[in-house]
Amino acid sequence: MDTSFSQVAWLIPLFPFVAFLLLLAFGRGQRTLGVLLGSISSFAGLVLSILVLIEHMSDGTKYYQYSFKWLDFDGLTMNAGYEVTNLTALMLVVVTLVSFLVNVYSAGYMKGDERISVFYSYVALFSFSMLGLVLADNMLTLYIFWELVGVCSFLLVGFWFSKPEAKAAAKKAFIVTRIGDAGLLLGILLLYWYMPDHALDFVHIGNVFDGQTGIIAASVTTWIAILIFVGAVGKSGQFPLHVWLPDAMEGPTPISALIHAATMVAAGVYLVARTFDIFQASQTAMDVVAYIGGFTAIFAATIGVAQNDIKRILAYSTVSQLGYMMMALGLGSMTGGIFHLFTHAFFKALLFLGAGSVIHAVHTQNIQEMGGLSAKMKITTWTFGIGTLALSGIPPFSGFWSKDMILNTALHEKPVLFAVGVAAAFFTAFYMSRLFFLVFMGKPKGEQHAHESPASMTIPLIILAVLAAASGFIQTPWNNTLGTWLTDGAEKEHGGAGIVMVISAAVGLLGLYLGWLVFVKGTIARDAISSRAPWLVRLLERKYYMDEIYEALLVRPLRGLGYLLNAIDEYIVDGLVQLVSGTAVWFGRGGTRVQNGQIQTYGVVTVLGLIVLLVALVGRRFW
Repeated sequence: MDTSFSQVAWLIPLFPFVAFLLLLAFGRGQRTLGVLLGSISSFAGLVLSILVLIEHMSDGTKYYQYSFKWLDFDGLTMNAGYEVTNLTALMLVVVTLVSFLVNVYSAGYMKGDERISVFYSYVALFSFSMLGLVLADNMLTLYIFWELVGVCSFLLVGFWFSKPEAKAAAKKAFIVTRIGDAGLLLGILLLYWYMPDHALDFVHIGNVFDGQTGIIAASVTTWIAILIFVGAVGKSGQFPLHVWLPDAMEGPTPISALIHAATMVAAGVYLVARTFDIFQASQTAMDVVAYIGGFTAIFAATIGVAQNDIKRILAYSTVSQLGYMMMALGLGSMTGGIFHLFTHAFFKALLFLGAGSVIHAVHTQNIQEMGGLSAKMKITTWTFGIGTLALSGIPPFSGFWSKDMILNTALHEKPVLFAVGVAAAFFTAFYMSRLFFLVFMGKPKGEQHAHESPASMTIPLIILAVLAAASGFIQTPWNNTLGTWLTDGAEKEHGGAGIVMVISAAVGLLGLYLGWLVFVKGTIARDAISSRAPWLVRLLERKYYMDEIYEALLVRPLRGLGYLLNAIDEYIVDGLVQLVSGTAVWFGRGGTRVQNGQIQTYGVVTVLGLIVLLVALVGRRFW
C-alpha cells in the first residue's frame, strides 16, 4: 500500500521539536544557528502541510488516524496518536505558514538581541505545541499540548524579563489562562466519566453526540460543552478572561503576530470546532458561545477606538475578531468560524508584523508620536493598508467575505447578534482608519529617522498582503467550496447574502470615511467627543475599568487570603512545631545540667527530690 502524506503528518510537529532540541543543546552563543534551524524546520513543516492539504482536497481523502496504547493500568487504557481531517489539514497550513514567515521576519527584527537563539528555540517549541494540539486524536493528548502552548506563551511574552512590564504580562497571561484551563480539565473529566468505555478520542465523541442519541443526558452534555468552552474563553481571550491578551504585547512583536494569528488564540476557536458535535447536542451551550462571542466582539471593538499603543489596538482587534469566530460557531456555522480564522490569520499576522516594522523604524509604539511614515516606508505602508482594508471588511479583501458570512448567518439565526456584528464592524473600520492615518499620513512628529525595514522583514509582509487580499475567494456567497469540503455539505446554507454584503461594505466604508474626516481632513474635531463626554473617553481608555474591577474583587481579596494563610502557617503551624521542639530542647539542656558528674549537684538534686516527695506525701494526707 502506498504511503499517503497524511500517514507521515506526525513529522510536521517533529521538525520544530528537533530544532528546539538542537538549539537547546548547541544554541548558546550562536546567533545564526537559531535563524537557520527555525526557518528550515518551519519551512519543512509548511511543505509537508501543503502536501497533506492538497491530498485532502484532490483525492477526496477525509480522514486518517493512527494511535497506539499509551497507558494500561488496572483496567485504565488510554491511547495516544494523531488524526488528520479536513479541518486539521487546513489548520496545519495556517500554523506552519505563519510560523515560517515569523521565523524569517524575526531574523531582521531580533538581529541585535543577545538571546536570539533562545528566542528561536522558544518559537520552535511553541510551533511544536500548537501543531501537536492540532493533530491530537483525543482530548487528553490535546490537553497536554494545550498546556504546553500556555507554557510557551509565558516564556515568549516574558522573553524580555528584565522589563517589569514583561514579567507582569507573562504572569498575568499564565494565571488568567489557567482559569480557563481548569474549566477545560473539568470538562474532560466529566466527559471521561460519562463516555461509554471512557473513550476520549474524537471518533467516539462524534459517534456519541452526533444526532443527540441520548446516551448522555442533556444536562450533562450542556455542562461538558460549557466547561470546554471555558477553556476556549481563556485561550482565545473572550470576555471575561480577555484581560491577559492586550498585556501580552510586552513580548517581541513577531511573537505577538504568532500568538494572535495562528497559535494560542486560535487554539480556543479550534477547540470548539474540534468538539463541535458536543456543542451541537446542546442548544443552551450554543447560545452561550454565540452571545459571549457577540458581546466580546462589540466590547473589544469599542475599547480599540481609544487606545494609543499600536500593538494594543491590534490586540483588542484580535479579541473582537475572535468574538466574531465564536459567534459564528455558536450560531451553528463552523464554516463561518473557521473561514474567519483562516482569513484573520493572514491579515492579522500582516498587521502585527507591519506594526513591528514601524516600531523597528521609529522606536515607539505610541501612534500619537508617529506620522508621515508613508514617504519613507512605502512597502510597509502599502502592505499595512491592505491589512487594514481586510480587517475593516472592505470588498474584495479577505476579511469582507469571512465577516459577511458570519453576519449573514446571524441575520437569519439571531438578528440581535447581526446588529451587534454590524456595530462592531463599524468601530473596527473607524479605529483602523485612525491608526493608519495617524501613523502613515500627515507630517512626521518629532525627529524621526525612519527607514524601510530589511528584506527579511518586508518579504513576509508582501506574501501576507497577497494572502490578505486574495484568500477570501475560497468561499463566497456563490461558491460554497470551503463549507462543502469542511462539513461534507451538512451545514445549512443561508440565502439573501446580497443585502448583508451591501450593509457590511457600507458600514466598513462609513467607518473609514469618518476616520478620514477626523484625522486627515479635519472636518470633525478630534476632541469632539472628549470635550463633550470626557467620562466616556476615560471609560474606553481604561478598558471599562476591567483591570481595576479584577483588582478590587479578586486580586486584593486573594492576596489578603494569602497573607492570612501565610500568617497561620508561620505563626500557628510553625509556632506549634517550634514550641514542641523548643520544649524538648529545654528539657534536654536541663538534663545535661543535672547530669554533669559533680557530687554537689547530685546531692542538691537528691535533697530537692526528697523535699518534693515529702510535700507530695503530706499533701496526699490532707487532700
